[in-house]
Amino acid sequence: MKKLLFAAYNLDLGGIETSLITLTNFLLEKGYEITIALEKREGVFLDKISPNINIIEYTPANDKNIIKRKINNLIKRYKFIKKYKNKYDFSASFATYSIPASFIARTCSKNNAIWGHADYLSLYNNDKKKMRDFFNKRKVNKFKKIIFVSEEGKDSFIKVFPKLQNKVITCNNLINDKRILNKAEENINDLSKENVVTFLNVGRHDEKQKKLTRIIYSAEQLKKDHKKFRVIFIGDGPDTNFYKEQVKEKKLENEVIFLGRKKNPYPYYKLCDCVVLSSDYEGYPVVYLESFILNKPIITTNVSDYEQVEGHGIVVEKDETEIYKAMRTFIENGYEISKKFDAKEYNTSIFNQLEEIID
Repeated sequence: MKKLLFAAYNLDLGGIETSLITLTNFLLEKGYEITIALEKREGVFLDKISPNINIIEYTPANDKNIIKRKINNLIKRYKFIKKYKNKYDFSASFATYSIPASFIARTCSKNNAIWGHADYLSLYNNDKKKMRDFFNKRKVNKFKKIIFVSEEGKDSFIKVFPKLQNKVITCNNLINDKRILNKAEENINDLSKENVVTFLNVGRHDEKQKKLTRIIYSAEQLKKDHKKFRVIFIGDGPDTNFYKEQVKEKKLENEVIFLGRKKNPYPYYKLCDCVVLSSDYEGYPVVYLESFILNKPIITTNVSDYEQVEGHGIVVEKDETEIYKAMRTFIENGYEISKKFDAKEYNTSIFNQLEEIID
């Protein structure tokens, strides 16, 4: 039985963490021995981990005294290396932003990889130096493989690190379709089904990336058109209050509803008529797969892997007017999904890629 380790920051609510849970549980079922290494053993997803998955913790010292902190961290690193050096057949830094996760993955196996979950060139506003600094701090050149969840992320990385292109692989995220379908059946008490077109957005409230002002603008225009609809926002983030102020200023409180973070967002997919994604950039949008599985049309900007939406929804330019037009068209005409999503076929394809990466 091969021993695999995946390193992350914690298991709190988030796209990377959701993908990690799905990935590790899936690989466990396939007969691998799984360990997850965390900077902090915390998060709402801790209880989603199978009891057969081992969890270890590596938390860097945070002493205020710099000298003391450096000494303590050297001791911690030495002890970790002594205990775990090359103890695994494969190891991966799954939470790219975590520098300790990079150290853990490079220590635990010579057969290692680092995961990238975004188009980092877009994330850094095409500033190649900032992107280069980010990955150099994580010693990206020391990894045997560099995995991106989208072609867009892979392509932008190669632009900045052309010498590493032979190490770079695209591998989309797995999806747990059975869990999603089961969770979608749970009852919810904070929202009821109404005879009005309901749009849903699920994600982090971060204007730089998610551009939720485009949806709020669209809601304002639709209200001026005397259309009957509502928009549900699930999630939170640094710009939640900004969005709420915009909704209040535009007098959209009856049309736009903020429900905050939800451990289980899937009943809201079931309740809605259409999912809306307004981002400027994404890694691989998990909301695509969730919408496909729950048979909900999606309106999306042309972010990474938008080609997969064909037959499942409407793709528009990254522009508020285009989103408004698509939402209006949906209210007036609806959208009939013409392409069936086969989750089993999709996961089999991804698992075949994973086997190549691991072996």
